[in-house]
Amino acid sequence: MGPTLTDVAKRANVALSTASRAFSDPDRLGPDTLRKILAAAQELGYAPPAKAVEPVEPESVTIAVVVPDIANPVFSGFVKAAQGQGWHNRHTVMLADSDFDPDREREVIRHLRTRVDGMAVCSSRLDADEVLELCGRVPAVLVNREAAGADCIVADATQGLRETVDYLAALGHRRIAYVQGSARSWSNAHRVEIVQRLAAEHDLDLELLDWQTETVAGGTAAAARVVASGASAVIAHNDLVALGVMSGAEALGVRVPEDLSVVGMDDIPFAAVARPGLTSIAVPLARAGTLAMELLGRAVAGERSTPRTQRLDTHLVVRGSTGPLAARPLTEAKA
Repeated sequence: MGPTLTDVAKRANVALSTASRAFSDPDRLGPDTLRKILAAAQELGYAPPAKAVEPVEPESVTIAVVVPDIANPVFSGFVKAAQGQGWHNRHTVMLADSDFDPDREREVIRHLRTRVDGMAVCSSRLDADEVLELCGRVPAVLVNREAAGADCIVADATQGLRETVDYLAALGHRRIAYVQGSARSWSNAHRVEIVQRLAAEHDLDLELLDWQTETVAGGTAAAARVVASGASAVIAHNDLVALGVMSGAEALGVRVPEDLSVVGMDDIPFAAVARPGLTSIAVPLARAGTLAMELLGRAVAGERSTPRTQRLDTHLVVRGSTGPLAARPLTEAKA
């Protein structure tokens, strides 16, 4: 029996899937890697079959998962679900954190595209078309971003925000604030458009506050603006920002929910144990992680399907951070 592709991969010290690409799709490999594999094949006397290379076993498949902030519990939930589905498929999952930096994200994708068989890019800070161009021929799934001709998974905030605005209006709130996330966040723009439309439907005054870092510190920094706006309720871009608003409001002598109702988004585990418990919109990013890996598994296996956007519903989870409109205006309550 002559040398096999597995022998070539071992000699070149690369993954079997990478060795396979040297003969089936060499453009996806860097020049140094390609030269190393071809040199190993020549040394061993390996020649690929005329019409097909040896099949790549599932264990050799590597999927990259790119997120903007692994420290954010909502993204760690996405990664955990993706890792679980990857294990089920016997695929290796490689994690990359772009740290909310579009330049770093661009470099990460460029670096990984010659080393992996598929890529799940979650909440990208780049334009969708650029992400797809960077991925090249590597199958990709975009999460919380839409693009024509690509597999996309979107946590649709419409239902959750509708339930939230309905709920706040029923509690008597007539002026609400919205604390935005990053200016580069597709999810932020998606949510702002929905909130503006729903506030108009209920004839509510909406104070759209500036962009903030999507962290507790960002919410704490926004708290003074929330209080100064005169809003009796606030919706934050995510739970971390909402928890920061609650902390900042307390430091200003504003009580939650007696003086100010606070709503977050994501329903991270910390929301349930906060004091008071944080009312939040549940976002199914864990389900998105599983689904992204399912789609990539089919693509890597060679299954063909029409790219489409799959929407996952959100819903409101009510806890102690929201309550009826205070009998006194917020400015009087602080006096």
